[in-house]
Amino acid sequence: MAIAEHKSPSDTNNNSTNNNKVWGLFKMPFRGGNGNTTPSSSTHQHSQSNSQVEGSNTQASNSVSSVARSLLLTRRRLKLDPATKLYFPYEPGKQVRSAIKIKNTSKSFVAFKFQTTAPKSCFMRPPGAILAPGESIIATVFKFVEHPENNEKPMEQKSKVKFKIMSLKVKGMMEYVPELFEEQKDHVAIEQILRVVFLDPERPSPVLEKLKRQLADADAAVEARKKPPEEAGPRIIGEGLVIDEWKERRERYLARQQVEGVDSV
Repeated sequence: MAIAEHKSPSDTNNNSTNNNKVWGLFKMPFRGGNGNTTPSSSTHQHSQSNSQVEGSNTQASNSVSSVARSLLLTRRRLKLDPATKLYFPYEPGKQVRSAIKIKNTSKSFVAFKFQTTAPKSCFMRPPGAILAPGESIIATVFKFVEHPENNEKPMEQKSKVKFKIMSLKVKGMMEYVPELFEEQKDHVAIEQILRVVFLDPERPSPVLEKLKRQLADADAAVEARKKPPEEAGPRIIGEGLVIDEWKERRERYLARQQVEGVDSV
């Protein structure tokens, strides 16, 4: 025969009271002394810390917003090859060359300009130009390579020299002058900041072969610009005398007719 557990009324009341207290912790919100619901002190402190962090983040975002906007503009103006680096053969004590292809990928005329942190040991050819939509050019960069210091290994030498390419949208083809970037500095965009990477000239690599091809193309373009333009149309001799081939042939024909007429007479 089962014996039912006997609970006193006091035990039953205590259990029900404890259960009500436990559920009250989950159901009832925290209340202040005046009976109104108030946030906890930890939540208040967390909100204050978030507001301080947000304020500092706002200042930091404002400081980099201009750089971010300029970097976004570069994708719509110029395409660089290589995109982020300038490769130089490592030859200490010599002046070496690098090359970079610059193409105008926008629908407008774009002027570009080089800048470097070491203008005494580096220079560019050309230092700037204006490109038509779809036009490209290979620029040559010259750099003097210093000897390593503190017994550094040749290929471990790190160069602090950096190059910056800036772009500016112009109305049309015009003569390039560096003052364009000063006069319209509010519309200048930073295309890319390039860092220097040294290559071992004695070790063949795809990057080194590509650099040699770009340098050969750049030299060929320079030689082509040096050649005088091919003559087209009438020739100009003396002090502006224009000799037209058709007129010259006609004069020879008339002279021959006159000679034949004299002979016949």
